[in-house]
Amino acid sequence: MKLRFNLAIFLLIIVNGCVNSPTVKNSDPEINLVSTFDVSLDLKDQKALESQFDSALDPQNLDIWMKHMSSKPHHVGSPWSKQNAEYIAKHLKSWGFETEIETFEVLVPFPKIMKLELIEPNKVSLKLNEPALKEDATSGIKKDLLPGYNAFSSDGNVTAELVFVNYGIPGDYEELARLGIDVKGKIVLAKYGGSWRGIKPKVAYENGAIGCIIFSDPKDDGYVRGDVYPKGPFRMEHGIQRGSVLDMPMYPGDPLTPGYGATKDAKRLAIEDAPTIMKIPVMPISYADALPLLKALEGPVAPDAWKGGLPVTYHIGPGPAKVNLHLEFEWELRTAYNPVGRIKGSVYPNEWIMRGNHHDGWAQGAADPISGMVSLMEEARAIGELLKTGWKPKRTLIYAGWDAEEPALLGSTEWVEHNRDEIREKMVAYINTDGTGVGFLSVGGSHSLEKFVNEVSAEVLDPVQNISLQERNRARLRVNGNKDAEREDLRIYPLGAGSDYTAFIHHAGVPSLNLGFGGESGGGSYHSIFDSYDHYKRFSDGDYKYGTTLAKVNGRLVLRLSESDILPFRFINMVDNIETFIESNKKLAEDVAKKTDQRNNLLDLKAFTIAGNPKKTYLPPKRLDEVPNFDFSPLDAAFVRLKASAWNYEKALSNLQKGSLSAEQKAEVNNVLKNVDQAMVSDGGLPRRDWFKNMLYAPGFYTGYGVKTLPGIREGLEERNWNEVDTYIQEVAKTLDRVAAKINTASNILRRE
Repeated sequence: MKLRFNLAIFLLIIVNGCVNSPTVKNSDPEINLVSTFDVSLDLKDQKALESQFDSALDPQNLDIWMKHMSSKPHHVGSPWSKQNAEYIAKHLKSWGFETEIETFEVLVPFPKIMKLELIEPNKVSLKLNEPALKEDATSGIKKDLLPGYNAFSSDGNVTAELVFVNYGIPGDYEELARLGIDVKGKIVLAKYGGSWRGIKPKVAYENGAIGCIIFSDPKDDGYVRGDVYPKGPFRMEHGIQRGSVLDMPMYPGDPLTPGYGATKDAKRLAIEDAPTIMKIPVMPISYADALPLLKALEGPVAPDAWKGGLPVTYHIGPGPAKVNLHLEFEWELRTAYNPVGRIKGSVYPNEWIMRGNHHDGWAQGAADPISGMVSLMEEARAIGELLKTGWKPKRTLIYAGWDAEEPALLGSTEWVEHNRDEIREKMVAYINTDGTGVGFLSVGGSHSLEKFVNEVSAEVLDPVQNISLQERNRARLRVNGNKDAEREDLRIYPLGAGSDYTAFIHHAGVPSLNLGFGGESGGGSYHSIFDSYDHYKRFSDGDYKYGTTLAKVNGRLVLRLSESDILPFRFINMVDNIETFIESNKKLAEDVAKKTDQRNNLLDLKAFTIAGNPKKTYLPPKRLDEVPNFDFSPLDAAFVRLKASAWNYEKALSNLQKGSLSAEQKAEVNNVLKNVDQAMVSDGGLPRRDWFKNMLYAPGFYTGYGVKTLPGIREGLEERNWNEVDTYIQEVAKTLDRVAAKINTASNILRRE
């Protein structure tokens, strides 16, 4: 479902590059900033425990499990997906976990008819499949293999002229309008990239298109980037990127059971009433199949920024290329199998720490997701070895293998919706992985955990460079000229969507993390039949050094969360990041106003018309309504209060004598701390999508996976809905006050010695 981690690391760099503050400055010099070990862990005992854990890890296990689990197609509803679930459950049970396979009945369409033909100006039948390669042992498997398709496309048999729309995002349609091109009644051809794939048919439909074709351009994902498979890792000419196009920015999970679990007896919407299913037929194709379509287009030459890597002049159309797109699907419920293993906590059994990785893939799914799944399994096995010594976790540990992540985060979302009340009462943190590669540790998540993650990444060594993971990331930031390289704690990026953390952080308000390695992995296999064991062994983490290191990182996170007398949530880092969110939204408001004035002034001067080429159609842009002055003072005031609360908590920690709290005080403060992030959610949710309830982070309505910070404000500015901006300035201010109140309560408990 997600972008690969070799891309995610770049997102980390981008996010880091957008902030201003290089350090988290101590606002009170008398406060000694303490570590988790200073206040809530015994250094000697914990280090001994973690050393035992490390010594149990064996990379050979990852290889054995990877080869087995990726040997056959294992999408949700396939025999091998069920067998993999049973395989995971069997292993968890053998390692000492109380294990069950929890099931949900979810809607997942499978294709019955898939046809795409160029019918004018000449007829061309497209290949629409991927070839078997002698260098890839599983590429020739046809049994139980789903073809290259987009899940949750609508049925349809449409014939129309073709229009090339670049990445098919809102800004591209603004450019088309200036070129005098209307896609109403047309079929659009869009490149993968620029946004999540589901945004492309969504925006196409909003602009009147009746069908959507998506292709991987070699400039973005193919031979322009490097040697293609099997010589190199990059996407070969017939490689097809499968994937869901469900409107997940509205809500993920089963489209027929919004907000509640898809159990067997659940009340379901009619398919035609499900708002997240696409309204037009959508189909992915390879760049080999895209080439004759692009060749057949005429009309204006595409802007330079739109041109890809195929050996053809990129024309926009419409026509004379005309295509027939015919799709029909089997709209049936499929059983999603979630193996879940538990180890009951010995001291705090009603405080849960959860790990998760999905096990379903679009085809063989070696990198995505099995590379992450086998790392999780080895982590769980090593914890099982600790159990054999007589050790018991203080808090309950839960390890899950999610099914049906690829179609729409179905397995995890339905589990969260079904167990939401108990999750909100008991869950301390959720830690997600979703495939891993080689290179740099990429971490996104709740900023209340940023300092904690940095403590761990500063201690675990990179398996190749033999320096800490933190220092390797710091070196990369320095090379890229990022001033945040000198920040004591490196920033983690805020989470949008795209993997199984989504329901936890955005719906239930659970503090969440998403981790993996990337930046040096060979790309190009994503969601194709070539995401295979052979591809992973040759071009990614073939010796499983980084998969084992990921187990070390997550193992420490889990073990320290389990054993801490006081949960390691910290708030000065969180406050520092929130300040960057506020300031970037203020700057956006200024930029929107400035650009509005500039455009309208140019229109008044008729500059667009005068400067235009009279031989070409290039219409002036539309006049924009005036931007009001927004009052950010309620948000600023709430932020000041939150910042004071965060530093007061640090002062309370610095004055705390280790071991001074009673068992009752520990339980009381931990109950408050695990609920701080829950204070970030609002029952009313975000505009037009109340399933998303976190007021600080959300996937963008028109970015899909990509995060929007303070989304109610930001998207109000981007979409020029001024009333929303005003409303959510007030709503976010209330949110910050709720968070501050929780932190103040925790501080007061610590002071009662």
